[in-house]
Amino acid sequence: MTHHNPGTLYVVATPIGNLDDLSPRAARVLAEVSRIAAEDTRHSARLLAHLGVSTPMLSLHEHNEARRVDTLDAYLEAGESIALISDAGTPLICDPGFVLVRELRVRGRHVVALPGPCAFVTALSGAGLPTDRFTFCGFLPAKPGPRRQALEQWQTREETLVFYESPHRIVHTLEALRDQMSERSVVLARELTKTFETFLQGTPEALLVQLTEDPNQARGEFVVMVAGAPPVTQSEHQNIGADALMKVLLDEGVGVKQGAAIVARILGGRKQEWYARLQAIKTEH
Repeated sequence: MTHHNPGTLYVVATPIGNLDDLSPRAARVLAEVSRIAAEDTRHSARLLAHLGVSTPMLSLHEHNEARRVDTLDAYLEAGESIALISDAGTPLICDPGFVLVRELRVRGRHVVALPGPCAFVTALSGAGLPTDRFTFCGFLPAKPGPRRQALEQWQTREETLVFYESPHRIVHTLEALRDQMSERSVVLARELTKTFETFLQGTPEALLVQLTEDPNQARGEFVVMVAGAPPVTQSEHQNIGADALMKVLLDEGVGVKQGAAIVARILGGRKQEWYARLQAIKTEH
């Protein structure tokens, strides 16, 4: 019985618009593997036709991914290599593939990721907002309530926030940003790497005006980048901490005079001032 080596799963980033962005390495892997697992086989057929590649495809999307694991694992076991691609950009980034990669790694399979196009990285590199720290938040919730809650959760974050948004929801998202982060600088990146690539910058209100005046600007997929919150100063932190501490003391039945002495010893400052603030909190209760 001849012993064969199991195959490799290649995770391959594909173009987000401009087909020239596919790396020579990615093109070679797509031509050489035994099979390609694609999010939408009809959509990916166009890319493969452009490359002149006739590798057989099978679908792997959010609804069948868990069921596909054993099938793909069996192909790898038989010595076949497989490429995983999504409709555009880097697989697993807001796209299927996480379950597959995690499971195959658990089973000790060889997984190789090929770097390439990714919409949010491309957008950040051209936007001119701080990129030393950022949080990629994926898509905001579709419904107004959960969307508002999500933004409230991000409101105090000091790093740049990055979201994906679809054309039919971009106006709603800008309205939500206007209501909750009206002073922030927002950059919209649209149709990245395509003919009508656009970067728009302004407050949420200013961007809403632009989109209303020129409805073409609301077409295509968006990367929405929001400047982080201004840093909270030490004294603001101190105030938040002090108020919490004083409330706890009062709740625990400590008297105002004794409470003032405790707070002064922990946080410094004058006893008389803490006494006055404790008295004020007590009367509010």
